[in-house]
Amino acid sequence: MIDGVDQYWIWLALGLALAVLELLVPGVYLIWLAVAALATGGLSFLFDFGLPLEIISFVSLSLIAVYSARRYLRDKPIVSSDPLLNQRGGRMVGETALVVKPIESGSGRVQVGDSEWIARGPDTAAGERVRISGNDGAILLVEPIALIADKNGTEDGAPA
Repeated sequence: MIDGVDQYWIWLALGLALAVLELLVPGVYLIWLAVAALATGGLSFLFDFGLPLEIISFVSLSLIAVYSARRYLRDKPIVSSDPLLNQRGGRMVGETALVVKPIESGSGRVQVGDSEWIARGPDTAAGERVRISGNDGAILLVEPIALIADKNGTEDGAPA
């Protein structure tokens, strides 16, 4: 007992605090420490074995939980249904953009929707349309759109 409080309450409070911290600061590791603290609290409730053994139990359970989770997640990674969710540049691949600052010496600016982006690609004059072929962080990789006249004389297959 520490100041009139049973030690298992301290372990349970620590476990809950670590679980809340995992929600606020996601990092995937605090949850495993929370599991170890909750398990230590449960063991402390069932078996009154003193603080030194509780600390050893917490450290042991933490190591077991972290390494087990790490191995499990390595073998069975979590697959996202939308892998480009937080990669705005990657989501724009295939779209067309308007060159607003000429691409000279491989660098310029393009407009996509209401946003301007730094772009890399072959030299292209302002006002030309380009297709986004990839991204390098926040820099869009672009290529000129080849305007091919179809048999009706329209460009890019657009109806006359």
